[in-house]
Amino acid sequence: MSRQSNRTTDSKKMNSELFTLTYGALVTQLCKDYENDEEVNKQLDKMGYNIGVRLIEDFLSRSSIGRCQDFRETADVIAKVAFKMYLGITPSVTNWSPAGDEFSLILENNPLVDFVELPDNHNTLVYSNLLCGVLRGALEMVQMAVDVKFAQDTLRGDNVTEIRMKFIKRIEENLPARLSHMRNTVRG
Repeated sequence: MSRQSNRTTDSKKMNSELFTLTYGALVTQLCKDYENDEEVNKQLDKMGYNIGVRLIEDFLSRSSIGRCQDFRETADVIAKVAFKMYLGITPSVTNWSPAGDEFSLILENNPLVDFVELPDNHNTLVYSNLLCGVLRGALEMVQMAVDVKFAQDTLRGDNVTEIRMKFIKRIEENLPARLSHMRNTVRG
């Protein structure tokens, strides 16, 4: 039985390392394909967004999490369930704004940056920007518009990796023009 447990752990570690190396190859290729770091950052965000849009369905079915009541509950689910489920880490939720509409996720260990050192000529590259896009895309699918960006990064010499998230607005579902007109007529 112990032997089986070790194989599972070894398999998860190998899968994590393979993902990390594959992600590194992707970022390297983007750096070759685009002229500057800002464009690479945009591409990583865009890819992450597309992943998040699709990943939310898997997350909701696997986690059995219902609709969050507020942004604080959303933050806890992101940190304690989503990050744990997909990256095997549990970031801290800190630095709440007084209005309760902004917080930080502190990652003591970012698995995407294992084996990574940024070259000097890529000082504005946000290597893990894919994560920002994933969070933004997934939350948009549950009617939450958010701004997500890196505030600190261990690759830039900071002690921790900090992702800052700000709630922008609840997204109203788009109604067909016919229904929207009827709703306005009834209100008007």
